[in-house]
Amino acid sequence: MLRGLDIRDMLIIDRLELEFQPGLNVLTGETGAGKSILLDSLGFVLGWRGRADLVRQGADQGEVVAVFDMPRGHAAEAVLDEAGIEHEGELILRRVNTADGRKTAWVNDRRVSGEVLRQLSETLIELHGQHDDRGLLNPRGHRLLLDDFAGVGPLLDASRAAWRGLATARKALNAAEAKIAETKAEEEFLRHAVGELDKLDPQQGEEAELDQRRRLMQAAEKIRADVAQALNAVGSDGAEGMAASAIRWLDGAADKAEGRLDEPLAALARAMDELDAAQRGIEDCLDALEFNPAELEMAEERLFAIRGLARKHGVMPDELATFADNLRAKLNVLDGGERDLAALRDAVAKAEKDYQAAANALSAARTEAAGRLDAAMSAELAPLKMERAVFRTNVTEGEAGPDGRDEVAFTVATNPGAPAGPLNKIASGGELSRFLLALKVCLSEGNSGITMIFDEIDRGVGGATADAVGRRLAELASGGQVLVVTHSPQVAALGGHHWRVEKRQTDTQTLSTVVPLGEGDRVDEIARMISGDRITDEARAAARSLLG
Repeated sequence: MLRGLDIRDMLIIDRLELEFQPGLNVLTGETGAGKSILLDSLGFVLGWRGRADLVRQGADQGEVVAVFDMPRGHAAEAVLDEAGIEHEGELILRRVNTADGRKTAWVNDRRVSGEVLRQLSETLIELHGQHDDRGLLNPRGHRLLLDDFAGVGPLLDASRAAWRGLATARKALNAAEAKIAETKAEEEFLRHAVGELDKLDPQQGEEAELDQRRRLMQAAEKIRADVAQALNAVGSDGAEGMAASAIRWLDGAADKAEGRLDEPLAALARAMDELDAAQRGIEDCLDALEFNPAELEMAEERLFAIRGLARKHGVMPDELATFADNLRAKLNVLDGGERDLAALRDAVAKAEKDYQAAANALSAARTEAAGRLDAAMSAELAPLKMERAVFRTNVTEGEAGPDGRDEVAFTVATNPGAPAGPLNKIASGGELSRFLLALKVCLSEGNSGITMIFDEIDRGVGGATADAVGRRLAELASGGQVLVVTHSPQVAALGGHHWRVEKRQTDTQTLSTVVPLGEGDRVDEIARMISGDRITDEARAAARSLLG
């Protein structure tokens, strides 16, 4: 509920503080007194797009503060939570507009963007008038309005879930078909390449091993003679034999050398051990250098084959095995593709069936609710002196989507037999006002917490019809808050709270203000609305009669 509105230096308002109440609040005043400025100012603090030149002439900046009571569970809480704004039952919106056009906004003292204000405004205020294009007169929103009236939230959730499931199934099928089509295009290459790789069967690390063996075999012929000669040099016919002879000769002389030969003998014994180790190592090398010339040829052929395949496919030799696995996987996709496609097509068919069932249930609920809404509108239009008018909610099949496949449009015919058409195309100004009011009464259930504003919605009607409009507005306000800008004395008389918008003029400036009216002032204001500038006793009597 809108509790307070504080306006400073906006257009022709210098300073204005208003405290609104629950129920029906009416604002009256002469044409041009500034009633529209109040709505412009309220729209400004709510982030609505409007006129740019809002700052009062001569002021550095204009400012509007709106205070709302926000009961627990109010829809605004979700917007505030997402924006990270703390809230405890009260919501304070403040927005400043400088003379050079810069706009800054705060919510509960937290700096916010205009988009956050607009999101909040959708949960706080509804504005309706003859030029309403934000809701009731906008055909794009008619389905949402019918859905709210029908209470199809669970059915909508089911439809959206089924649509997501269908989209997922179709995406999987399309991806599989595209992959198979792509693989088919290279099937001949895949089968040839896999056959070639399978025949060669390269192993990781094999290329390096083959290269090492090849180099060793190539070098064997060159170094084997030298290695054999070295073996002879250290063997029994060489260094080992000579060292053994030396040990034998020294052994015989050691007893007579008084210990001088002990160290040389020990050194020769150590040398014999080292010579033995060297001999074994040289023999092992000679064994390794033994090879079959055909083996070198085979190693070279396989090495060149592996390197050739690696160059052909643009990979490293050690990557050939993994590359072959990848190609086999592609062939597996192709070979098992039809089986997989059949399963995916079955999944799509099931998802389509699930979606059709959800969409059918939603369509049935909307069609049933459309009949109830039409009946409710017929009951509402009669007291508004439009008992011959026909309101229809048309539910037709449209393009399928997450919210079903229905298109919804509100149409009217002002008289039986007359052609039906969109609200804003068929109805005159006064008729349109009453259609909108009746529709709002029918759709108002569940809108608790929203302040509804009706801007001269009673224009073009008078007498008993205006009284009926006022009573419907009062009924609409009984469970919440309604603000009405009106020129109708019948409507004004039914208000629970009454303000008069006045314009004051001096030699230098024109200012607008809003005055709360007590009981006596209300009589005079309603009398003015009845008789004009000259208030007569008869007009006052009529005003008292309206006020009851």
